[in-house]
Amino acid sequence: MNSKLVITHIVNWLQNYSTASNTNGFVIGISGGIDSAVTSTLCALTGKQVIVLNMPIRQFKTELDRSTEHIAWLKAKFTNVQSQTVDLTASLEVFEKTLPPNITNDFLSMANTRARLRMTSLYAFATTHKLLVAGTGNKVEDFGVGFFTKYGDGGVDISPIADLYKTEVYQLAKELGIVSTIQTAKPTDGLFADGRTDEDQIGATYPELEWAMEYLANKHTYELNPRQKTVINIYTHRHHANKHKMDAIPVCLIPEELKSI
Repeated sequence: MNSKLVITHIVNWLQNYSTASNTNGFVIGISGGIDSAVTSTLCALTGKQVIVLNMPIRQFKTELDRSTEHIAWLKAKFTNVQSQTVDLTASLEVFEKTLPPNITNDFLSMANTRARLRMTSLYAFATTHKLLVAGTGNKVEDFGVGFFTKYGDGGVDISPIADLYKTEVYQLAKELGIVSTIQTAKPTDGLFADGRTDEDQIGATYPELEWAMEYLANKHTYELNPRQKTVINIYTHRHHANKHKMDAIPVCLIPEELKSI
């Protein structure tokens, strides 16, 4: 992959899309991870208005530090970038008090709630400033294993890096000069109190998942070793379980003859 050409292509695409939609630019949530760092930098390169939001919710210090470091780096390089910290911890705590204990004790439910609070905040800024919410999902997350929250980090207007594998996003990060702490950090969605990484949650690395996605897409039939079989099982299970996130919302179509009665 020619990273420079890919960067130019995405930046041009972002510029054209924003202009065609009559918007002023982009708003992006910064997590301290590689995807949001690359996406925000690509948006900044358009020269249009960019607002980056730091939205901690009981965040680990290391994650918050990486977010803060990236935002400082971004603002030092681009005069069109503004930032704001929106601490959503109190908002989550108020919401928790309105829910029954069986829900607040459900780790996955509350992790998804964090992502949805952040989505709500992004759209508040987007509406006020006439901006597009830029998604940060990559190809294997968005179209492979569905590793995102429906109407959370999956609730976006545009997806600049969704046709790139995670390993390709890292290539762009290197070309863009993203801060080293982000480039070397283990990927995590930052939604769980125990600090689990993406690999902890999924049971496979991103390169393994990318291999599985390519293996199945190309209908390979070569013999697999035990680890490869495990990864294929992880990939296929998550892909099928999360198809509701990746497919269009089902619509109950009413036959014309019923409407005409």
